[in-house]
Amino acid sequence: MNGIEALLERLLKDGLDGKTYSAASACVGRGDEILAGATVGTLYEGGPAADADTRFDMASVTKIIGPTMLSLMALDEGRLTLFDTVGRFLDAPEEQADITVRDLLTHTSGLLPHVLLSEQGRLPEEAAELILRLPPAGERGVVRYSCLGFIVLGRILEKVFGRPLGELVRERVLAPLGMNATGYNPRGGNIASTSLDPVTGDPVMGLVNDENALFLGGVSANAGIFSTAGDMAKYASMLAAGGRGLVSPAVFQKALRNYTPGQDQHRGLGFHLGGSDGCYLGDLLPDVSFGHTGFTGTSVAVDPTTGFFAVILTNRTFLTRDNPAHLRFRRRAHNALYAAFQREYIH
Repeated sequence: MNGIEALLERLLKDGLDGKTYSAASACVGRGDEILAGATVGTLYEGGPAADADTRFDMASVTKIIGPTMLSLMALDEGRLTLFDTVGRFLDAPEEQADITVRDLLTHTSGLLPHVLLSEQGRLPEEAAELILRLPPAGERGVVRYSCLGFIVLGRILEKVFGRPLGELVRERVLAPLGMNATGYNPRGGNIASTSLDPVTGDPVMGLVNDENALFLGGVSANAGIFSTAGDMAKYASMLAAGGRGLVSPAVFQKALRNYTPGQDQHRGLGFHLGGSDGCYLGDLLPDVSFGHTGFTGTSVAVDPTTGFFAVILTNRTFLTRDNPAHLRFRRRAHNALYAAFQREYIH
């Protein structure tokens, strides 16, 4: 066991002891190389042990696995531009029709962050048009993280490519990267539970924790993908290599530009960028670092200057949705892992 692996295992056990989650699995790497991996805990309290093959609900990390990469591909292929409007593709009221693809990717569309679509009296296939008819959350250009905006983006991508979102993600992102354990609506066991069924009290396994993604049949642009730490390391390795194998260097560089300077969150195209106070990436990763987080306690962090990446998957919502311990845990882990990586590999 190398130094980073011992550190990673200790950090994950610290989180387990602090009741941050019941299970966690993580990988740290550089470029194409995995430097360390560890898994701790159980699929649910009193359940079987988690292992390297345990799948986790990726929650909003779905946004960068599927729709973000598909958007970048659409830009590469001339199917889409950043300034295409939702009105070009969807039936939208006049005051929302000029929201751009860039607005959706950078969470500056002014759309509401969240509503329960199942309570709006409409069918799942009408979700995007329904969202565009809801009252706006505020002025455009201001970062307001919006899962609803990504649901709209997912519908636009289906129109652009002429294929269902789930098929597009599987064929154009997951299969080329060899992410064979990753996908929507997972089957079988060895899935970390994210909640207890309120009626039976049994652990919920394999159903997406996000209510709107569940309403949409488990396949959504805002959430719904399940994955393992090993598969996510393949994805993070691709990001560390500048999108190699999936998108052009030109579009990937454009994705990592800060479109929201001076705001509380620095946003690229789909990606959460470093450099803002209290960022989940921690205190030590350089400002050019990027990635994304998920509500269930998942995260991806990448430093493009060194090729360092860290994938941390947990089921923190199984214990309680209201426990904020994962926020500090994430920052501590990134600090310690990046410092250890620099000591051992950067001279």
